Amino acid sequence: MKKGKLFIGLVTSLAAMITLTGCDTTEAAAEIAKIKDKLIPSWTSLVVQFGALVILIFIVIFVAYKPVKKMVKKRQDYIENNIRDSEKSKAVALQAEKQSSEIVLESKKQAAQIIEEAQIAAKKDREELLNEARLEVTKMKSDAESDIERSKQEALDEIHAEMVDVALAASSEILKREVSDKDNARLAEEFIENLK
Repeated sequence: MKKGKLFIGLVTSLAAMITLTGCDTTEAAAEIAKIKDKLIPSWTSLVVQFGALVILIFIVIFVAYKPVKKMVKKRQDYIENNIRDSEKSKAVALQAEKQSSEIVLESKKQAAQIIEEAQIAAKKDREELLNEARLEVTKMKSDAESDIERSKQEALDEIHAEMVDVALAASSEILKREVSDKDNARLAEEFIENLK
């Protein structure tokens, strides 16, 4: 509606200009008809131009719009897939990180337990070695005491035997007679008893 009023206003103002310039009305009417023909196309030309516009729109839709739309859709799907894949990868990575931290924690616990068990085993081995060493020292000490006692007893027996021999020799010298073995043994025993 506004276009029609605008057109009428334009034609009227052209007519007014023509009249003011001093042209006669037939010339003005011819001028206005020329301008009108130039501004408003004929129906055949309008239909041909409209048909060309429709064909051009179909060509643009099929040649440019649809392939571009397909490319954009394909790119959009690709980006969405990448986002989904990266979210899945992130979830998997978080899960793997959680599992690895649990494994590390478990490994630390196991290492601490192994160290504690090793310390306990080492302490136990040390105690066993100390006990064995104590037993061996005690055995060696008792063996040494037994050896000393045996050596002492042997020495005492040897001294006893020598003293008996000396006493027998002394008694035979003193008595200058033959003394029986029985008498010799008794005299030697008495002599030894007196020495103690």
